[in-house]
Amino acid sequence: MRITCISAAQIPSDTANSIQVMKVCQAFAQLGHEVILLVPGEQPKGLQPPALMKQYGLHTLFNIEWIPHRSRRLFPWKAVRRAWRLDTDLIYAWPIQSATLALLSQLPACLEMHDLPSGTFGPLWFRAFLTLRGKKRLLPITKALRTALEKKFGRLPDEQVVVAPDGVDLERYASLPDAVTARQNLKLPQAPTVLCTGHLYEGRGVELFLALAARFPLVQFLWVGGRPVEVEKWKARANAQALANVTFTGFVPNESIPFYQAAADVLLMPYDLEIATSSGGNTASICSPMKMFEYMAAGRAILTSDLPVLREVLDESMAVLCPPGDESAWAAALNGLLTDEPRRQAFSQQACVRVVPYSWVERARRSLQGFDVKEE
Repeated sequence: MRITCISAAQIPSDTANSIQVMKVCQAFAQLGHEVILLVPGEQPKGLQPPALMKQYGLHTLFNIEWIPHRSRRLFPWKAVRRAWRLDTDLIYAWPIQSATLALLSQLPACLEMHDLPSGTFGPLWFRAFLTLRGKKRLLPITKALRTALEKKFGRLPDEQVVVAPDGVDLERYASLPDAVTARQNLKLPQAPTVLCTGHLYEGRGVELFLALAARFPLVQFLWVGGRPVEVEKWKARANAQALANVTFTGFVPNESIPFYQAAADVLLMPYDLEIATSSGGNTASICSPMKMFEYMAAGRAILTSDLPVLREVLDESMAVLCPPGDESAWAAALNGLLTDEPRRQAFSQQACVRVVPYSWVERARRSLQGFDVKEE
């Protein structure tokens, strides 16, 4: 098919949502579809495909068009109009407005959702999407989000819904070095290593990360990711506590993330009961973290907050789940993992098996399964 993907994400940027959009588009291209991604703004001057592929860890190219606009509110309209001119077979959209306008334009539409509709008009647009006739599919990222949508908007027809958790590029994790070699290649200290990847937004558990570092002075604690202002803030906090075993790397291209994860003995997801995103809000009850699937594929033990939504994927056979923010419980769990290598290996082996259905390509295939756009 000719698939036009529409996203309001800024490309390029370091946000998780922009990474997720690029991975989804790549997966459709890997399945053999002709993909074009429409995003708002002006194309950055001098932007070359190799740099974009490195930043996002891509290996399959697809087309991207930047659509200038005077107001972001105009972008969904302009994007759908552009898709119509491209003679697209399917619009795959993240903005609700674009998916709804696609149906109004008699184009098949898939709507991927990461949160409940917000603002004054978001629920109205969503109700319109549900009500309008046409070939359509709804793709919430978790069962919990589907439940939340149905609680607010009524039952969603099973034939129109596919729960589509985030995913991972399994091929990028197929031949990772062992932890000692990975640390050597990255010029990291040869010591037991606990690592977390991702942004440093509120609710990501950085306070707990530092508290654990204080309890385990002979263990290296590495946080990979974060914007400069946040990185400097937490570096200052670590320095104030004289934590010589803590490193904040700041932004690292997605291409390099698997090698950092491979350098760890234990991978952390120390989420709080409330998790902020780049746009604010709280996604703790409905999120599908990309790093969860990356951790599973990396072949390292996982220590994570025990949030109900994460149990849609994880269980005690492949991870240790701890009460959010309970420092004593986390310290005991971490000590148990660091001192028991066979247990770490058992967790990682199980995770590597269980992550296979969560590849981005399998996700793309499931998203379109049974969705015949040529059907009357």
